[in-house]
Amino acid sequence: MVWRIACVDVIELDAATVMIQWAAGGLLFLWVTTRRREVGLGYGWLQRITFIVFGVIALTIAAFTEWVIVRDLFAMAMVVSSAAALLISWQRRRAGVEGQREVIERRSARVAEMTGIDREVQRFDKDADEFPPVMDLVPAILGLAACVAAGLDAASGTDVSPALGVARIVVGACFLGAVSDAMLLGHWYLVQPGLGRGPLNELVRWTTALWPFELLVLLIPTGMISVLDGTIDDGFAGLLGWYWAASTVATIILLFVTMAALREKQYSAVMAATGLLYLAILMAFSMDLVARATLRT
Repeated sequence: MVWRIACVDVIELDAATVMIQWAAGGLLFLWVTTRRREVGLGYGWLQRITFIVFGVIALTIAAFTEWVIVRDLFAMAMVVSSAAALLISWQRRRAGVEGQREVIERRSARVAEMTGIDREVQRFDKDADEFPPVMDLVPAILGLAACVAAGLDAASGTDVSPALGVARIVVGACFLGAVSDAMLLGHWYLVQPGLGRGPLNELVRWTTALWPFELLVLLIPTGMISVLDGTIDDGFAGLLGWYWAASTVATIILLFVTMAALREKQYSAVMAATGLLYLAILMAFSMDLVARATLRT
């Protein structure tokens, strides 16, 4: 059983799967960021709480619609393992992260040298154990396993091959996770002044690199070409197909403009890039979800 959109029979989308893939992709690219040991622990807390909630929402939807046993068992494991990572990160908060400590100490020393004032700064315990970023990789892998199960379930009973069904959901999970994490990380620069642009640039590059793969899996027959040429009726006289095409083009344009903004040296460039990523998220979700809803995958 799936949630239907606009009461049009040809448009179907499993909301539980959408939330699971969003959480899985978000957790994967959280690990991509935390493994750098530059962004403060609070960013990880924010992300884990957000995607744990998404996982719980997915399981709640499944409980009131239809369980997909393998998918939902992996989703439960994703939620539990992410909660464990959150707890350990909180317990080891005194250590901070190596890159953040170095920036704070370097800036404090520079201010003291210029002014002669040894200002009070945030103190970390260098001897305490840091949070191991690999703990963020575990729930991501479990979440992607849930996406594989969801893809197999979505392809069953359709003319879409199991491999293509899995590819659409897994690639979509990575694509949506990368762009969502990039936007949230852009906001974190307000919380952590002095953070280099490396982590944000990396997420934007990942999103841009994933875009052609996202496009490819949505075009492989039976794909969006069949919607654009009228072979598949989208229920809106072809309007959804052209909206998807416009969203697809707008997504990559926004990503390139974001990369250009991040090359500017002013701090305001990060905020401009974050605003552009808001729009990129809207277009990216339209690119993925409109296609899958129309194609019933």
